[in-house]
Amino acid sequence: MASKPGILTEWPWKPLGSYKHVVLAPWAMHSIYCFIGSRKSERDYAYFLIFPFLLLRMLHDQIWISLSRYRTAKRNNRIVDKAIEFDQVDRERNWDDQIVFNGLIFYIVRMLIPPSYSNLRFWRSDGVILTILVHMGPVEFLYYWFHRALHHHYLYSRYHSHHHSSIVTEPITSVIHPFAEHIVYFLLFAIPLVTTMVLKNASIASFAGYIIYVDFMNNMGHCNFEFIPMWLFTVFPPLKFLMYTPSYHSLHHTQFRTNYSLFMPIYDYIYGTIDRSSDSVYEKSLKRSGEEEEESADDVDVVHLTHLTTPESIYHLRIGFASLASKPHRYTYTLSQWYLQLLWPFTASCSVLVSWIYGRTFVSESNTLDKLKLQTWVVPRYIVQYNLPWRREAINSLIEEAILEADAKGVKVISLGLLNQGEELNRNGEIYLERQPNKLKIKVVDGSSLAAAVVVNSLPKTTAHVLLRGTVTANKVANAVASSLCQMGIKVATICKDDYEKLKLRIPVEAQHNLVLSTSYAAHKTKIWLVGDDLTGKEQARAPKGTIFIPYTQIPPRKLRKDCFYHSTPAMIIPPSLSNMHSCENWLGRRVMSAWRIAGIIHALEGWDLNECGQTMCDIHQVWHASLRHGFRPLFPVA
Repeated sequence: MASKPGILTEWPWKPLGSYKHVVLAPWAMHSIYCFIGSRKSERDYAYFLIFPFLLLRMLHDQIWISLSRYRTAKRNNRIVDKAIEFDQVDRERNWDDQIVFNGLIFYIVRMLIPPSYSNLRFWRSDGVILTILVHMGPVEFLYYWFHRALHHHYLYSRYHSHHHSSIVTEPITSVIHPFAEHIVYFLLFAIPLVTTMVLKNASIASFAGYIIYVDFMNNMGHCNFEFIPMWLFTVFPPLKFLMYTPSYHSLHHTQFRTNYSLFMPIYDYIYGTIDRSSDSVYEKSLKRSGEEEEESADDVDVVHLTHLTTPESIYHLRIGFASLASKPHRYTYTLSQWYLQLLWPFTASCSVLVSWIYGRTFVSESNTLDKLKLQTWVVPRYIVQYNLPWRREAINSLIEEAILEADAKGVKVISLGLLNQGEELNRNGEIYLERQPNKLKIKVVDGSSLAAAVVVNSLPKTTAHVLLRGTVTANKVANAVASSLCQMGIKVATICKDDYEKLKLRIPVEAQHNLVLSTSYAAHKTKIWLVGDDLTGKEQARAPKGTIFIPYTQIPPRKLRKDCFYHSTPAMIIPPSLSNMHSCENWLGRRVMSAWRIAGIIHALEGWDLNECGQTMCDIHQVWHASLRHGFRPLFPVA
């Protein structure tokens, strides 16, 4: 929102929220009806293709969003190396409003124009050439002066400051303007289209091609990574006046009073508003080559290795849908996420197939904590694949390759998230050290110590009894929690006799009396349940009203009881100094990070010289106090 919002700032359909797309529904259905109901010779292809063309534009924008976020996460050719936070994501959430607006105009104009103008040919060379010339002349010239006018303090404070709130741009930043600005932009970009219509040499190709060109250049100018090769300007020097680069327009967002041109810098040269550092910033950004980045990994200190959870979880990554990535991942869709249900056939077939055959991990996001540089790498496999015994060796190979790659790049610590450190999969990461004896400089951390510490410190101060359920002896965190609680004088009950006998051997003799074997759920009336990810609905039904379910595993249980309370999986609130956080980690809330991910960061900050994997654990009290000392805060403060 601008600092002093002017008239026509808000979009007309803002009250509709996520259902704004319904304004296009009557037009889309009518165009399909007319197309199907007409004879082949009378079909109006231009009218029918409006809706598919709008979907194509949305797909085009999404490809740019994903590509930009992937490239900037790897820091390849990044222009502005600053953080993006949740406030920018929220501000740019309505990036598709301009597509809805354009679609309405297209449909309305199509209904108003005479029939002689409606049936357009697919291609006309004279119309395409005229569109190019009109854009180079009137459109670029008028946009330049309108843009300069928007930077006058009166218009800037009421309108254009909303766009410039994003210093670090993303492709969708290009269309984040108040409604009034978009009206003017549409009128400007309509000049070539109207001209060709009046002269009767318009075509579907000139219309669609021009709009795609505008979208492409807009997205390119705001993508925040440089990729236009230098040889292009060497071979054809005048091109520097006819086509801008991402770094050229990025300077406009950092300097504000320079580089006003739309796509052709010639007017900045003519009127003396060219930024003097344009060439140097371009060359500097371009020199951040992929090869250099691969060699240095941009001095990454900590890598967190996670994986996909469900097929649709790819949309919730930072490189996926920005609106979904900025919210916790839910297992069920809301009505406002209807489009995910429509995408399910694509998700189930293509996404799973791609993840199945993809041969290596990929970078999902980058963050910084003071001088510590962090990255998250994703194994392109799903939970269901991790649970298949015959897939374990292949998954272990992917994890081992990621560890070796990080080690070769000089990464100090790699933390294993989600099921990447399962007992049955790799003995909590121990097999990787056995396969590479005395070869790894990198420290492998499974995060069990901090996860156990979070669980222990999440209990209410008045807690005297807890129920530990699940196959606890196969879980490293559950063992540590049980041992710690018994030593604190808290009674720990378990249902399974086998678990009881094995846990007893891992608890100091002086505290073993606090471990209790309960005959049934009903026999133990405690309202504090420490649960694993295999908690069933039947077990939840046996819990007393008001029970607090506290997970000790990485995947949260289903929330089936409205009369009970559910903690998240072990996690903590991150410190303000941890920057570039604009996506949620799986099902956790904003600026909340899993204990397993934090553990790797603490390991690097403290400089601990041990691998926390296998049965090796850090002192849970030591790692807990270290996390507090570095600014991490409890997600569930002790009551």
